[in-house]
Amino acid sequence: MRAFRSAGARLLRALGCLCVGLCGAAASLVGLALLGMVVPHPSTARFADAPRPHQVLVIANTIHTDLAIPVDPRSLATFAELAGTDLPIHHPDAQWLLFGWGGRSFYLETPTLADIRPGPLFRALTLDSSVMHVDVLGALDPNYPGVTTLALTDDAYSALLSAISQSFLRRDDAIVPIEGYSFGAVDRFYEANGLFNAFAGCNTWTARMLRSAGIATGLWNALPSSLETSLRWFNREALD
Repeated sequence: MRAFRSAGARLLRALGCLCVGLCGAAASLVGLALLGMVVPHPSTARFADAPRPHQVLVIANTIHTDLAIPVDPRSLATFAELAGTDLPIHHPDAQWLLFGWGGRSFYLETPTLADIRPGPLFRALTLDSSVMHVDVLGALDPNYPGVTTLALTDDAYSALLSAISQSFLRRDDAIVPIEGYSFGAVDRFYEANGLFNAFAGCNTWTARMLRSAGIATGLWNALPSSLETSLRWFNREALD
Protein backbone atom coordinates (compact mmCIF):
# COMPACT_ATOMS: atom_id res chain seq x y z
CA MET A 1 0.00 0.00 0.00
CA ARG A 2 2.80 2.39 0.92
CA ALA A 3 4.56 1.69 -2.40
CA PHE A 4 1.31 2.30 -4.26
CA ARG A 5 0.84 5.64 -2.49
CA SER A 6 4.44 6.60 -3.23
CA ALA A 7 4.02 5.79 -6.91
CA GLY A 8 0.73 7.67 -6.99
CA ALA A 9 2.33 10.70 -5.37
CA ARG A 10 5.16 10.67 -7.90
CA LEU A 11 2.64 10.47 -10.74
CA LEU A 12 0.67 13.39 -9.35
CA ARG A 13 3.85 15.44 -8.97
CA ALA A 14 4.85 14.60 -12.54
CA LEU A 15 1.42 15.59 -13.84
CA GLY A 16 1.58 18.77 -11.83
CA CYS A 17 4.98 19.64 -13.28
CA LEU A 18 3.68 18.90 -16.77
CA CYS A 19 0.67 21.17 -16.27
CA VAL A 20 2.87 23.94 -14.90
CA GLY A 21 5.25 23.52 -17.83
CA LEU A 22 2.44 23.64 -20.39
CA CYS A 23 0.91 26.70 -18.75
CA GLY A 24 4.32 28.35 -18.69
CA ALA A 25 4.89 27.58 -22.35
CA ALA A 26 1.46 28.94 -23.26
CA ALA A 27 2.10 32.10 -21.25
CA SER A 28 5.48 32.50 -22.94
CA LEU A 29 3.91 32.21 -26.39
CA VAL A 30 1.26 34.78 -25.49
CA GLY A 31 3.95 37.10 -24.17
CA LEU A 32 6.05 36.58 -27.28
CA ALA A 33 3.07 37.31 -29.52
CA LEU A 34 2.30 40.52 -27.63
CA LEU A 35 5.93 41.58 -27.69
CA GLY A 36 6.13 40.80 -31.40
CA MET A 37 3.14 43.07 -32.01
CA VAL A 38 4.24 46.14 -30.03
CA VAL A 39 7.97 46.08 -30.83
CA PRO A 40 8.48 47.44 -34.35
CA HIS A 41 10.40 45.61 -37.05
CA PRO A 42 11.44 48.57 -39.21
CA SER A 43 11.85 48.00 -42.90
CA THR A 44 15.42 47.96 -44.15
CA ALA A 45 14.17 49.21 -47.53
CA ARG A 46 14.52 52.94 -47.99
CA PHE A 47 12.62 54.90 -50.61
CA ALA A 48 12.62 58.59 -51.45
CA ASP A 49 9.72 60.59 -50.12
CA ALA A 50 7.30 60.76 -53.03
CA PRO A 51 3.60 60.56 -53.85
CA ARG A 52 1.91 57.26 -53.07
CA PRO A 53 -0.34 56.46 -56.05
CA HIS A 54 -0.47 52.68 -55.58
CA GLN A 55 -2.94 51.06 -53.20
CA VAL A 56 -2.40 47.50 -51.97
CA LEU A 57 -4.66 45.65 -49.58
CA VAL A 58 -3.94 43.31 -46.69
CA ILE A 59 -6.94 41.00 -46.39
CA ALA A 60 -7.27 39.09 -43.14
CA ASN A 61 -9.48 36.39 -41.72
CA THR A 62 -9.15 34.66 -38.36
CA ILE A 63 -5.88 32.86 -39.10
CA HIS A 64 -4.57 34.01 -42.48
CA THR A 65 -3.62 37.12 -44.44
CA ASP A 66 -3.34 37.69 -48.19
CA LEU A 67 -1.97 40.57 -50.24
CA ALA A 68 -4.24 42.06 -52.90
CA ILE A 69 -2.36 43.75 -55.73
CA PRO A 70 -4.22 45.87 -58.30
CA VAL A 71 -4.39 44.56 -61.85
CA ASP A 72 -2.41 47.20 -63.73
CA PRO A 73 0.27 47.22 -66.44
CA ARG A 74 3.06 46.84 -63.89
CA SER A 75 1.57 43.87 -62.03
CA LEU A 76 0.52 42.19 -65.29
CA ALA A 77 4.08 42.51 -66.59
CA THR A 78 5.59 41.16 -63.36
CA PHE A 79 3.27 38.15 -63.24
CA ALA A 80 2.80 37.61 -66.97
CA GLU A 81 3.73 33.93 -66.64
CA LEU A 82 0.61 33.29 -64.55
CA ALA A 83 -1.46 33.63 -67.71
CA GLY A 84 0.32 30.59 -69.09
CA THR A 85 -1.11 28.48 -66.26
CA ASP A 86 -4.72 29.23 -67.25
CA LEU A 87 -5.11 31.89 -64.56
CA PRO A 88 -7.39 34.57 -66.08
CA ILE A 89 -5.35 37.61 -65.11
CA HIS A 90 -6.37 39.40 -68.33
CA HIS A 91 -10.10 38.89 -67.81
CA PRO A 92 -11.94 42.19 -68.38
CA ASP A 93 -13.50 41.99 -64.91
CA ALA A 94 -10.20 41.27 -63.13
CA GLN A 95 -9.30 44.10 -60.76
CA TRP A 96 -7.10 42.45 -58.12
CA LEU A 97 -4.57 39.63 -57.86
CA LEU A 98 -4.67 38.00 -54.42
CA PHE A 99 -1.42 36.41 -53.23
CA GLY A 100 -1.01 34.13 -50.23
CA TRP A 101 1.84 31.93 -48.99
CA GLY A 102 1.34 28.94 -46.74
CA GLY A 103 2.16 25.40 -45.68
CA ARG A 104 1.69 22.87 -48.45
CA SER A 105 -0.39 20.25 -46.61
CA PHE A 106 -2.61 22.66 -44.72
CA TYR A 107 -3.17 25.03 -47.64
CA LEU A 108 -3.93 22.35 -50.23
CA GLU A 109 -6.02 20.09 -48.01
CA THR A 110 -7.93 22.66 -45.92
CA PRO A 111 -10.07 24.87 -48.17
CA THR A 112 -12.22 25.85 -45.14
CA LEU A 113 -11.76 25.68 -41.37
CA ALA A 114 -14.34 22.88 -41.33
CA ASP A 115 -11.86 20.75 -43.32
CA ILE A 116 -9.10 20.84 -40.69
CA ARG A 117 -7.56 17.40 -40.13
CA PRO A 118 -4.83 16.29 -37.70
CA GLY A 119 -2.17 15.46 -40.32
CA PRO A 120 -2.05 18.80 -42.16
CA LEU A 121 -2.44 20.66 -38.86
CA PHE A 122 0.52 18.79 -37.34
CA ARG A 123 2.72 19.57 -40.33
CA ALA A 124 1.67 23.22 -40.22
CA LEU A 125 2.71 23.44 -36.57
CA THR A 126 6.03 21.66 -37.11
CA LEU A 127 7.59 21.88 -40.56
CA ASP A 128 6.26 21.74 -44.10
CA SER A 129 7.17 22.86 -47.59
CA SER A 130 5.32 25.89 -48.91
CA VAL A 131 3.01 26.90 -51.73
CA MET A 132 1.77 30.14 -53.25
CA HIS A 133 -1.93 30.67 -53.84
CA VAL A 134 -3.08 33.22 -56.41
CA ASP A 135 -6.69 34.26 -56.92
CA VAL A 136 -8.18 36.66 -59.46
CA LEU A 137 -10.77 39.00 -57.98
CA GLY A 138 -13.15 41.66 -59.22
CA ALA A 139 -14.13 44.74 -57.23
CA LEU A 140 -13.20 44.83 -53.53
CA ASP A 141 -14.58 47.06 -50.80
CA PRO A 142 -11.60 48.57 -48.95
CA ASN A 143 -13.89 49.37 -46.01
CA TYR A 144 -14.85 45.73 -45.49
CA PRO A 145 -13.83 44.31 -42.07
CA GLY A 146 -10.42 42.68 -42.21
CA VAL A 147 -9.13 44.88 -45.04
CA THR A 148 -6.20 47.26 -44.49
CA THR A 149 -5.31 49.66 -47.32
CA LEU A 150 -1.71 50.80 -47.73
CA ALA A 151 -0.50 53.48 -50.14
CA LEU A 152 2.90 52.95 -51.78
CA THR A 153 5.26 55.04 -53.87
CA ASP A 154 6.30 53.89 -57.35
CA ASP A 155 9.59 52.45 -56.10
CA ALA A 156 8.00 50.75 -53.08
CA TYR A 157 5.32 49.20 -55.27
CA SER A 158 7.93 47.81 -57.66
CA ALA A 159 9.87 46.38 -54.72
CA LEU A 160 6.75 44.65 -53.40
CA LEU A 161 5.96 43.10 -56.78
CA SER A 162 9.53 41.84 -57.05
CA ALA A 163 9.47 40.32 -53.55
CA ILE A 164 6.21 38.48 -54.23
CA SER A 165 7.56 37.21 -57.55
CA GLN A 166 10.68 35.88 -55.83
CA SER A 167 8.49 33.84 -53.47
CA PHE A 168 7.58 31.51 -56.34
CA LEU A 169 9.77 28.46 -56.79
CA ARG A 170 11.10 28.26 -60.33
CA ARG A 171 12.40 25.31 -62.29
CA ASP A 172 14.13 26.03 -65.59
CA ASP A 173 13.23 29.70 -65.01
CA ALA A 174 9.50 28.92 -64.90
CA ILE A 175 6.97 28.92 -62.08
CA VAL A 176 5.62 25.50 -61.14
CA PRO A 177 1.82 25.14 -60.97
CA ILE A 178 0.39 22.41 -58.74
CA GLU A 179 -2.06 20.50 -60.84
CA GLY A 180 -5.40 19.36 -59.47
CA TYR A 181 -5.68 21.87 -56.63
CA SER A 182 -7.75 25.05 -56.53
CA PHE A 183 -10.62 26.52 -54.55
CA GLY A 184 -12.54 27.53 -57.68
CA ALA A 185 -12.29 28.42 -61.35
CA VAL A 186 -10.13 31.53 -61.04
CA ASP A 187 -7.40 30.52 -58.59
CA ARG A 188 -4.28 28.35 -58.75
CA PHE A 189 -1.59 26.94 -56.46
CA TYR A 190 2.13 27.07 -57.21
CA GLU A 191 5.30 25.69 -55.64
CA ALA A 192 6.94 28.28 -53.40
CA ASN A 193 10.27 29.05 -51.80
CA GLY A 194 10.79 28.62 -48.08
CA LEU A 195 9.67 26.29 -45.31
CA PHE A 196 6.51 26.79 -43.27
CA ASN A 197 6.13 26.31 -39.51
CA ALA A 198 4.25 27.80 -36.59
CA PHE A 199 6.84 30.56 -36.14
CA ALA A 200 7.36 31.37 -39.83
CA GLY A 201 3.88 31.19 -41.29
CA CYS A 202 1.58 32.92 -43.71
CA ASN A 203 1.30 36.12 -41.69
CA THR A 204 5.03 36.51 -41.17
CA TRP A 205 5.40 36.10 -44.96
CA THR A 206 2.88 38.91 -45.50
CA ALA A 207 4.80 41.07 -43.04
CA ARG A 208 8.09 40.33 -44.79
CA MET A 209 6.64 41.25 -48.18
CA LEU A 210 5.39 44.55 -46.78
CA ARG A 211 8.77 45.34 -45.22
CA SER A 212 10.32 44.96 -48.67
CA ALA A 213 8.10 47.89 -49.68
CA GLY A 214 9.19 50.09 -46.80
CA ILE A 215 6.27 49.24 -44.50
CA ALA A 216 7.09 48.67 -40.83
CA THR A 217 5.55 45.67 -39.10
CA GLY A 218 5.79 44.12 -35.67
CA LEU A 219 8.84 42.12 -34.68
CA TRP A 220 6.84 38.89 -35.01
CA ASN A 221 3.30 38.99 -36.40
CA ALA A 222 2.11 35.41 -36.15
CA LEU A 223 -1.60 36.27 -36.23
CA PRO A 224 -3.64 38.51 -38.54
CA SER A 225 -4.85 40.65 -35.63
CA SER A 226 -1.25 41.24 -34.59
CA LEU A 227 -0.21 42.31 -38.08
CA GLU A 228 -3.23 44.58 -38.50
CA THR A 229 -2.46 46.31 -35.20
CA SER A 230 1.23 46.77 -36.04
CA LEU A 231 0.38 48.23 -39.44
CA ARG A 232 -1.92 50.79 -37.84
CA TRP A 233 0.61 51.74 -35.17
CA PHE A 234 3.73 52.08 -37.28
CA ASN A 235 2.59 53.32 -40.71
CA ARG A 236 0.44 56.40 -40.44
CA GLU A 237 1.88 57.88 -43.63
CA ALA A 238 0.96 54.78 -45.67
CA LEU A 239 -2.52 54.22 -44.30
CA ASP A 240 -5.06 55.42 -46.81
